[in-house]
Amino acid sequence: MSVLELVKRLPEPDVVRRVSRALAVLDLVLNEDPGTRYFEFDARWSATEEAALMRDGSGGEYSIVFSPDGVFGYGFDHESPMSPYVNEMKPWPGLLDDIPEVFYEQRDEKAFAEDGTPRATVCFWRTTDDDAWRCGPVENVQADGADELFELIADGRPEAYLTFAEDYYQVALDLEPIRYVYALMPLTEYVVTSLNRERRLSDLKDAIAEIGYPRS
Repeated sequence: MSVLELVKRLPEPDVVRRVSRALAVLDLVLNEDPGTRYFEFDARWSATEEAALMRDGSGGEYSIVFSPDGVFGYGFDHESPMSPYVNEMKPWPGLLDDIPEVFYEQRDEKAFAEDGTPRATVCFWRTTDDDAWRCGPVENVQADGADELFELIADGRPEAYLTFAEDYYQVALDLEPIRYVYALMPLTEYVVTSLNRERRLSDLKDAIAEIGYPRS
């Protein structure tokens, strides 16, 4: 799946935001080490924006910024032949073409760039006026990493996270608390300890606030 297929599979923006927030909370509960968490969500990215972030620890990453103008996403697969690092620090042809002006600030965000070039092999967006996700006229797409980077977002099901987490964290998990979090129900002590017996809701208060997830 390249970005050309990804824009056809992504759910509605509200679902992308909800799933992104849920992924961040689940990883927060399951993983006590901030340095090795896969998913984060910053409800205070700016005065008007929220951001979903992923870092896989092996050089893969993505950022999805939610603003009043819509949603803008970058993905980066460090092994992709489309990486700027193997193309003289130039974006892949077509990758950044046709981006609406309302997203220029997100396109040029320094946090997602290296020497002025976006750290990206995938780029997509959707304005509030769009009825579908968009991407640029990317030329000769070659293993851009969209499939692995955005699979959980495109899938949108709690079952997909269960499979991922059991493999990544090497633990057996129940599906029901994951479903609960995916529904953005207020987090409770029972849900937290059902996912991780070592974690307590009171210890997560500040991080939950940063994610913008509801508490009981």
